[in-house]
Amino acid sequence: MRSFPKPALAIVDKLRTEAQADPARAIAFQGSPGANSHRAAMEARPDALPLPCFSFEDALDAVKDGRAGQAIIPIENSQHGRVADIHFLLPESGLTIVGEYFMPIHHALMGVGTGPFEAVYSHPQALGQSRFFLRERGIVPLSYADTAGAAAFVSERGDPNVGAIAPAIAAQLYNLNIVERHVEDSDDNMTRFVILSDGPAFLKVDEEKPAMTTFIFEVKNIPAALYKALGGFATNGVNMTKLESYQHGTSFSATRFYADIIGVPGDPAVDRALEECGFYSKELRILGSYQQGRKRGTS
Repeated sequence: MRSFPKPALAIVDKLRTEAQADPARAIAFQGSPGANSHRAAMEARPDALPLPCFSFEDALDAVKDGRAGQAIIPIENSQHGRVADIHFLLPESGLTIVGEYFMPIHHALMGVGTGPFEAVYSHPQALGQSRFFLRERGIVPLSYADTAGAAAFVSERGDPNVGAIAPAIAAQLYNLNIVERHVEDSDDNMTRFVILSDGPAFLKVDEEKPAMTTFIFEVKNIPAALYKALGGFATNGVNMTKLESYQHGTSFSATRFYADIIGVPGDPAVDRALEECGFYSKELRILGSYQQGRKRGTS
């Protein structure tokens, strides 16, 4: 927790003290105060106490250790794809997805000086979402653990030739000049966050509201196993809104899949589809069922 840049430490300590007084209300997030995850935590859970953590693992551990009742983690961005390592961290954490939150993302270019900057620090996702902006100006992108932390680091460093890309609020928190706003390459830049807790994966949801189920599975090593595993969703009319693959282990012979479907266990169609998927899989694990944060489905 002491790995934050010096300008952020006083705010981190204040938020930590507040969260320690009422851990059940705390919601852990990755990043320094002022990061997009901090904003998402406050918007998604207005009554919660935000708890800043240096890494995604730290945020998940805070829930497992009882220092926070929930964690909010970015999982994918509309412009730059999935957040690195999240597909490994979520299953390993043993936590349950209990909600999702979609948040528009806007980045600002800031620094001690007013530019032009030779280089900028930010989280790899923010750098990727602003890559055309940076390339056009010949600015070197430099990776940092989080956006607001990058702003705090630039403030601490005091070099007028180096800037940061971060939410505008970070400039106010760390006494930086905003040189340009909305430097993201797309106006509809959106990040999906998932909210996690230490509880059962099969949660009761309102049957009148659309719900999602997230699960991972690893197919058996037989011909057309993936085709057969997915067939049950088509024949049972279950809409799969997300399917991503990633390698499991170092042999590159075992592939896991991360999937989102509309519906929850207990619905006969969902139960049949999951049963068929499980028949052709070596492993199938539900990561959570939760209310939709944004409508999916056919238009």
